[in-house]
Amino acid sequence: MQTIEFDLNDEYVELNQLLKLVGICDSGGAGKVLVASGGVKVDGKIETRKTCKIRAGQLVTLGDIRIRVQAAG
Repeated sequence: MQTIEFDLNDEYVELNQLLKLVGICDSGGAGKVLVASGGVKVDGKIETRKTCKIRAGQLVTLGDIRIRVQAAG
């Protein structure tokens, strides 16, 4: 399982944008498709809200990829 550490510079990042920023997809639109397919989990639960607010301390998983979101600094 691959783990990606993402440093969050704001209060939150939208889920579809997070997938784009870490390089899982090429655009926010592609991120929306991934989320809509039901393959993305946030803190262990399937998340289908494309613009769900992801905050520091949350864990996003997609297949065998884990994204740990942490506060920058």
